[in-house]
Amino acid sequence: MSEINDEIKNQKEFVNNLFSSKSLNKTKIIYVLQQVQGKFGYLPRETMSYIAEKLNIPQIDVFGVATFYAQFRFNKPGKYTIKVCEGTACHVRGGKRIRQTIESDLGITPGETTEDGLFSLERVACMGCCALAPVMVVDNEVYGSATPTKVTEILRSFKGEE
Repeated sequence: MSEINDEIKNQKEFVNNLFSSKSLNKTKIIYVLQQVQGKFGYLPRETMSYIAEKLNIPQIDVFGVATFYAQFRFNKPGKYTIKVCEGTACHVRGGKRIRQTIESDLGITPGETTEDGLFSLERVACMGCCALAPVMVVDNEVYGSATPTKVTEILRSFKGEE
């Protein structure tokens, strides 16, 4: 519990420093949210409430902006972020099976993080690697011509189960 309190304290300190270093008002909500997510990898509920307090606006205004834009995340990301391509080439060559294998192996769906905090899963409209379809990316490493068996092996290697 103290670890969570320390994390919230760090987030509030970051917001305070952000506000003290710049002249910020409600027209800068997106900027503030981007800075917080850039620092912590997501937008914690408590921190969004604190931003509303600092801007002297209703919480719903901050939450409304954050939920409107797809760039914002509300769950703490895992150590490794897995992106699965769902573009046309990947779809035609079995991208759905790749995503289903990851979901099955890790017990999460897109937008979620494993309980151990190791992996987060995201869908991507196109990775631009059509010749390698189907494709998944773990952090910045591209894995092309993926098969369910290869995916399971890749996930095991990141878990240290080689």
